[in-house]
Amino acid sequence: MSGTELEWSRGDRAKAAAKLMVGWVALLWLLEVVDVATGHALDDFGIIPRVPAELVDIVPAAFLHFGFAHVAANSVPLLVLGFLAALGGLRRFAAVCALVIVADGLGVWLISPAHSNTAGASGLIFGLFGFLMVSGFVERQPLGVLVGLLVGAVWGGAILAGLAPTQTGVSWQGHLIGLVSGVAAAFVFRSRAGTAPVLTR
Repeated sequence: MSGTELEWSRGDRAKAAAKLMVGWVALLWLLEVVDVATGHALDDFGIIPRVPAELVDIVPAAFLHFGFAHVAANSVPLLVLGFLAALGGLRRFAAVCALVIVADGLGVWLISPAHSNTAGASGLIFGLFGFLMVSGFVERQPLGVLVGLLVGAVWGGAILAGLAPTQTGVSWQGHLIGLVSGVAAAFVFRSRAGTAPVLTR
């Protein structure tokens, strides 16, 4: 592959990652508009712990929020962290997100306080943070390590604050499980030892 093809491939991957995350965040806002327009009917798709029928809401809950302030708070970190994670390949990104969303949702269902209702993209955000923080070290890639350090410097304080169990109305359980799931995803979906990710169109 020539240098020109390599640069074009990187640019194409960045464009795809950007389009994906802009579309993802736009979907969250659209769903919140629908939720408000229907008298918050979508809030019923949050996760209520240890109710068997609520298991079907594990995936939808990651896309729903309780008000515009809630979705606004999650939009920028999801956009940036998702973009950075998606640069490593859209297939791997989809697998990482699937693992984090399902594991986080199951964890919330198992250990969150009874009668609570949990929804939002924050569990995924914490998962992407954990994934980016360790994947560079796991794969021994200097650029990935640098990205992880920068992500930690920018969002590390907010992540630690989100893990505090003293906050009212915040699912620290979902945040913690999301973070652990993201770290696990870095090991599960790491590139093969000794090889760099293949840049493809």
